Amino acid sequence: MKKIRAAVIGCGNISVMHLDSIVGLGQANLVGVCDINADKSHAAAEKYNSTAYTDYKEMFEQEKPDIVHLCLPHYLHTPVACDAFRAGINVLSEKPISINYDDAVKAVELAKQRNMLYGVIFQCRYNTPSILVKKRITDGKLGAVKCGRSVLTWYRSDNYYDNSDWKGTWDKEGGGVIIDQTIHSLDLANWFIDSTPVMVQSTLHNRNHKIMTVEDSAEGFIKYENGCTFGFYAMNNYLMDEPIEIRLACENGTVRLSYDEAIINYNDGTVEAVKNQPQKIVSYTGGKPYWGTQHAVQINQFYRAVEKIEPLEISGEEALKVQKIVCDIYNNNDMRDLYAGRV
Repeated sequence: MKKIRAAVIGCGNISVMHLDSIVGLGQANLVGVCDINADKSHAAAEKYNSTAYTDYKEMFEQEKPDIVHLCLPHYLHTPVACDAFRAGINVLSEKPISINYDDAVKAVELAKQRNMLYGVIFQCRYNTPSILVKKRITDGKLGAVKCGRSVLTWYRSDNYYDNSDWKGTWDKEGGGVIIDQTIHSLDLANWFIDSTPVMVQSTLHNRNHKIMTVEDSAEGFIKYENGCTFGFYAMNNYLMDEPIEIRLACENGTVRLSYDEAIINYNDGTVEAVKNQPQKIVSYTGGKPYWGTQHAVQINQFYRAVEKIEPLEISGEEALKVQKIVCDIYNNNDMRDLYAGRV
């Protein structure tokens, strides 16, 4: 079978998870890497034996990739994805799908019109604990989620934002602790609950950061069509990155879940527990511990979908669900004055 032709746009920190996966999985040839910073694109091209570009449209024309991986600042995700769809290229984008819900909807619609696959990275769904909890909900052993909550207490210094030309901005990142860090736990919870939100309330603050104006603290409450309720708390003013914790109260038991483990206590007194099993297909040459190791698993699944071996699991349509929640959190908070300059 002819190998997939893959390319990567954006050679920043997260790109290593994609580049190492492309090379390590062996399903595709890496035909090009692109970054507006020529030093970054040339360094990536040399490391991965590919061709460097600073203009992604030129790369599309010259290399004619089947798939492009988007590792860009958030605000560029949908416009570049749409350019790829118009060029007949499938897209696998880092989260979030967009900083604007309407733009995300338009990108999903364009992918459908052009018959292109649109995937969005939510690698935490492929953690062993996440898979077990989802299975026990869908097979009826746990039953439906009735109530849940999540807590995220991480640390991001002013330097974290000062060292970036897009982090901590409304117009480029789209927000702070919600759209950047909390989106993964919101996605997991929404995936488990599997219903449509009918109400989103939130309170957002910037409590301790001088460099940026987006929120560093947030709490909120979501009601779902099926009657489930979900509360969340998040802040990046802690001393360290504590494990994210999600708790669920289900029809037949309770769940305590992190990226590292899941403990299920059933109403009949039995307990089921599992530790996360990192994937062993690909060895990464960099990355942050909180990204986990499951990028390669999701990238492999996307490639298999492109090859028509199996359906795409985390599509643009699927990513719209959590994107709607994120945008509602920003739009329905009770600290509107803080966001007067939001784009």
